[in-house]
Amino acid sequence: MNITKLEQMYEVLRGAEKKRLVAVWANDSHTIGAVSQAIDLGIVEGTLVGDVTGIKKVCHAEGIDAGKFQLIDCKSDSQAGEISVKLINDGKGDILMKGLLSTDKYMRAILNKEFGLLPPKAVLSHVTVVENAYYHKLLVVGDVAIIPEPDLSQKIAIANYLIQTAISLGIEKPKLAVVSASEQVLPNMQSSVDASIIAKMGDRGQIKGAIIDGPLSLDASIDMESAQTKGITSAVAGDADCLLFPNLDAANVFYKMNSKMSKAEMGAFVAGAKVPCVLSSRGDSTQTKLNSIALCAMLALTK
Repeated sequence: MNITKLEQMYEVLRGAEKKRLVAVWANDSHTIGAVSQAIDLGIVEGTLVGDVTGIKKVCHAEGIDAGKFQLIDCKSDSQAGEISVKLINDGKGDILMKGLLSTDKYMRAILNKEFGLLPPKAVLSHVTVVENAYYHKLLVVGDVAIIPEPDLSQKIAIANYLIQTAISLGIEKPKLAVVSASEQVLPNMQSSVDASIIAKMGDRGQIKGAIIDGPLSLDASIDMESAQTKGITSAVAGDADCLLFPNLDAANVFYKMNSKMSKAEMGAFVAGAKVPCVLSSRGDSTQTKLNSIALCAMLALTK
């Protein structure tokens, strides 16, 4: 099924094998509520790692049945990180989710050299799926949150994560645009040079599973009229499934413009670890958190 709306993920997941989500230091109503709703929607099973007494109090206050979760008790956020990662490594979880602990402690548990979730030489990156009412399908974009100035090798890793995510959403041959300020190849602009290399790697089969073009300006990537006006002949131009941005500044501005001015629906996760990892914040809407859980479940199905 080619998924063109985020809500379609829920239909797929309800009929699929349930993957288990492990929520780290899940003592707060935001995390517990999101996992509870995901379980009620039939898209995951849930394990909450944290202060069990506190978790049960929150469940009681929110009218949530604590019996729907597997509960694992611990007394600190750092210990919760260690326990949660061990559960994943022991095959007792398929998705990791940040709870009340800080982002740096969450990432520290993932990156721990002794027991963490990062394979050798892997690159951690952030993948976002955007549903904008003004575009005719979903957009898979990166990196909006983790790598400030990705070098060529990191951009190749990001490209692969975007492609894998698009494929998990049922897109058989995703179209990936490598974004720069212009569709002209400009030797003095590093983003343009990198885009040219990545596009040629796609042509030669060194990056598999997608049709890749670049450099492409943003308008030429997602607006067919702009691409035609500029005389660009490309299977990707005006119809991109994936956008690989040159740096975090550009990607983050795109993300926030979509979120705040277009009121786009989002789902996001951290890619590169052994399992997809939800990195949500209190500022995320409940729907964004649910979309992110569902997105990770879709990825887990294809692993």
